[in-house]
Amino acid sequence: MSHTVISHDGASIAYDREGEGPPVVLVGGAFQFRAFDPATKQLATHLAKRGYTVVNYDRRGRGESAHDVPMGLHETLADLRAIVAELQRIHELGEGVALFGNSSGGAIALAAAAHGLPVTAMVAFEVPIGTEQGSDGAQFLTGIRERVAGDDPDAVVEYFMKDMPREWLEQAKGSPSWPLMVRIGPSLEADAESLAWAQSAPHAELLGSIEAPTLVLVGEQTLDEMAPAADAIVAAMPNAERGTVPAVQHSWQPEEMAARIADFLDEHVPR
Repeated sequence: MSHTVISHDGASIAYDREGEGPPVVLVGGAFQFRAFDPATKQLATHLAKRGYTVVNYDRRGRGESAHDVPMGLHETLADLRAIVAELQRIHELGEGVALFGNSSGGAIALAAAAHGLPVTAMVAFEVPIGTEQGSDGAQFLTGIRERVAGDDPDAVVEYFMKDMPREWLEQAKGSPSWPLMVRIGPSLEADAESLAWAQSAPHAELLGSIEAPTLVLVGEQTLDEMAPAADAIVAAMPNAERGTVPAVQHSWQPEEMAARIADFLDEHVPR
């Protein structure tokens, strides 16, 4: 059953909630939303079976959440705070929520924790941050914003995927999913902004205040840049560790990922 919460600016954010236990919020990366992402829905169900209340939500600009609203990182973090406030209203949170951030959703989750969201523990998978204090993230964000402001919606998605394996873009453009990907293109601004934020200061300055136990995962078969990014995140945080999960080319299996997340949360999240 779909629920909604109203964010700070009146935007309606839609989410599913299942299971009973400590709350876990799933933060999707680029192109992920409930109607388009069956793997995360399956992940939520597996996590719920391990004794967690799992929230899987459509980020603004996607699925059943509001579309004609600002879609930057500030608004995206405010949406997470609204979800946490709603969970507090219906569920005794205790110390806060756990987060699972997938890909650029991991950068959003890190930014949320760094900006004071009450986080009990966090798991992030293959967060594609660039080199410390590099300029490529800011340049990429500028390019996304220019194309969102333009008159070619396809160009937004094409630009966002320009550094991914070429066959990914070719497959996407040849699939029935392309119109949906183009429709949510403006929401990619928050993904790009989260990656720019991760280069806006030394990693230790950005992430060093996050005390929540954190597991930073990479796939057993991963893209070249993911392992160094994971190492950089772990090195900057006081209670972070690196791990691996069965995954190929940035894609994981729901049951295996749920087990890895639940095993970590079982160790670190009070009940």
